[in-house]
Amino acid sequence: MKEQVVIIGTGAAGLTAALYTGRADLRPLVLEGLQPGGQLTTTTEVENFPGFPEGVDGSELMDRMRKQAEKFGTRFQLGLVDKAELSAETKKLTLDDGTVIEAETVIIATGASAKYLGIESEQKLIGRGVTSCATCDGAFYRNVPVAVVGGGDTAMEEALFLTRFASKVYVLHRRDEFRASKIMSDRVLKHDKIEVMWNTTVAEVQGVDQGEVTGLMVKNVSSGEVSRLEVKALFVAIGHQPNTKPFAGQLEMNEAGYLIANNTKTAVPGVYAAGDVQDPVYRQAITAAGSGCMAALEAERYLESLHAGE
Repeated sequence: MKEQVVIIGTGAAGLTAALYTGRADLRPLVLEGLQPGGQLTTTTEVENFPGFPEGVDGSELMDRMRKQAEKFGTRFQLGLVDKAELSAETKKLTLDDGTVIEAETVIIATGASAKYLGIESEQKLIGRGVTSCATCDGAFYRNVPVAVVGGGDTAMEEALFLTRFASKVYVLHRRDEFRASKIMSDRVLKHDKIEVMWNTTVAEVQGVDQGEVTGLMVKNVSSGEVSRLEVKALFVAIGHQPNTKPFAGQLEMNEAGYLIANNTKTAVPGVYAAGDVQDPVYRQAITAAGSGCMAALEAERYLESLHAGE
């Protein structure tokens, strides 16, 4: 059976697209990957999503969005997309178990995965003091010291943003100069709340037993000296990787791998991109949800034009 709408991804973008296409009686099929609910499920508290003045747990928010989509007829299926054939009027998606799904429209909302350092202790504390989003979590660390890892513009932006809340911001960089633009680097270097630690890497994130970050063990790569850094949070700002591998060669991407879309419309008719998979700039739940709505409305219009003569 050919689906009218297949949505790939269950983050804020995918579930909002499901809600809107469901309400339009299009019976969307949502494909769930390895992290149902997306990046928000790694966040313990969300304070900046409208409608929740007391804040809401990230997993709870995504569960509510899922139930709302289900209420209007959305169906969910587990499976990773291994291969996509999108150029024809009927789109074909091949899942990792060999299942082939045909669709008239496809909304890609596969998101982007934050790059982390890969340290075991870091992985255990993601969402509990280890985060990749200062805008999301910075306000939780008022009047305490925090650390940022990275040397690009994103790391500079995160560090400067965190000075609004933290008592002190340490910027840890493995080299002796930043990759960031000069203007951003200068702002960081001149800020009285920021201390830059050059040639420094994170050896261990402390606090696993306590369930929250209590400090870092950092290593000077020049001297080999290991020391403890007293911080309450670690913001990892070493980039994001958009989840676009199955669409390589099918859809236009920028040099970092993000899908290129015009108001969520890709260059392929009937294929739309929503959320972080096409947004390297804002990366917020609310902007992802908004683009999910846009993609759903575009898919509705496309289907109407496709069946106009029937």
